Amino acid sequence: MEKPKKVTTYTLKQMKQAGIKIAMLTAYDYSTARILDEAGIDVILVGDSAANVMAGYETTLPITLDQMIYHAQSVVRAVKRAMVVVDLPFGTYQVNPEEAVRAAIRIMKESGAHAVKLEGGRQVAEAVKRIVDAGIPVMGHLGLTPQSIYQFGTYKVRAKEEEEARRLKEDALLLQDIGIFSLVLEKIPATLGKEVTEMLKIPTIGIGAGKWTDGQVLVIHDMLGITKEFNPRFLRRYANLYDEIFNAVQRYIKDVKDGDFPSDKEQY
Repeated sequence: MEKPKKVTTYTLKQMKQAGIKIAMLTAYDYSTARILDEAGIDVILVGDSAANVMAGYETTLPITLDQMIYHAQSVVRAVKRAMVVVDLPFGTYQVNPEEAVRAAIRIMKESGAHAVKLEGGRQVAEAVKRIVDAGIPVMGHLGLTPQSIYQFGTYKVRAKEEEEARRLKEDALLLQDIGIFSLVLEKIPATLGKEVTEMLKIPTIGIGAGKWTDGQVLVIHDMLGITKEFNPRFLRRYANLYDEIFNAVQRYIKDVKDGDFPSDKEQY
């Protein structure tokens, strides 16, 4: 069997130039990552959204660097083709650039991931530069940045006003000049997503940023219908696993209670 060709930063740039859309999903464990990789996903994001869907926190802020490394290790063990990008958690890059580099190096060394992602523009530019200068690929993230949710005070669409849109475009160009290889655009007007995508040489990955970005990303638990409460306009559910799992568990409970499981064929 031919070994699958690895997806790299160079691959993603080639895909943008060729007009081939980039498919990205989150994963936090070995079993899920293996399915995504074998299905042909291009990029797996080990997102700090693990704080929400894996640990039950209201925001992404509580997850630690050690926890992100644990999830990343689990994902990397499963992957043969996809590129694995890991979120730098809140508090690891906002204080000073040196701490940001140390956190990024830990992720790369201890997990075997291929890149890191961090949120923000000009305010984290020096941290991004230091990480890039250390030889670590960086994916940027602009628009709605969940780690800043208490500053925003809302999960509403960002950059609808002209001034914020202008700042976002300036930040996108700044990050590109510093050397990021890709940029996530979250919950911004589709027309702005198109404008940013067309003005950048690096690929953009949208989540609620319209159809003109170079790729799309969703949280796996949302896309598979494991979560039920989260229903933003940009989310398309491709399955309803909450109900599937719920019903399967109820059937199992009934079979155990009724003495129907295990049957004669299911014992030794």
